[in-house]
Amino acid sequence: MYKVVLWDFGGVITSSPFDAFNRFEAEQGLPKDIIRTINSNNPDTNAWALLESNKIDKNTFDEQFAREAAELGHKIGGLQVLALLAGDVRPEMVKALKLIKAKFRIGCITNNIKSAGQGAGMADTSERRTKTEEVLALFDSVIESSKAGMRKPDPRIYQIACEKFNIRAEEAIFLDDLGINLKPARAMGMATIKVTNAQQALIELETLLAIKLR
Repeated sequence: MYKVVLWDFGGVITSSPFDAFNRFEAEQGLPKDIIRTINSNNPDTNAWALLESNKIDKNTFDEQFAREAAELGHKIGGLQVLALLAGDVRPEMVKALKLIKAKFRIGCITNNIKSAGQGAGMADTSERRTKTEEVLALFDSVIESSKAGMRKPDPRIYQIACEKFNIRAEEAIFLDDLGINLKPARAMGMATIKVTNAQQALIELETLLAIKLR
């Protein structure tokens, strides 16, 4: 039934940046999840949306994010947030990718930041960058928001994936750690998995694909 497995990158293949956000908030005496709150206000036109769609550069983002934070009564620079984005590759997910690739095609749909100069996985060190590049090389196709000029949850980015693989939406499984990104994919007909941790995601994926991944 399924021909392609589509993956988000940050928070799925790598550890979640939300953990880094929460550590930063605790260290700075900020309310928990304030960064996510700022990013969820005006989600189609805020600083985060414009940066991931490559419509502003990181310096403009720094200023605009700071204004958005100030509107909620907090002092947070955009560059401070960008420094928190890189996660560590989850080895169990990489193992699963390789096992799945032997029987299915695999693709990546990632919201990323071209202006950060860190590539599709937004790695912040040479070691992380090398590991990220090795993982990205496994995918048959990688769709980056910063290159496509649109970002999840815009339905068009999922349609691009279907066109690249020449499949119907019903022939794809999509994994993401954000429910808002899964909703349009599910509405199109894709099977979806909300990733809360690697173990949970792989159990659900094993059920859908009927293959052992752990």
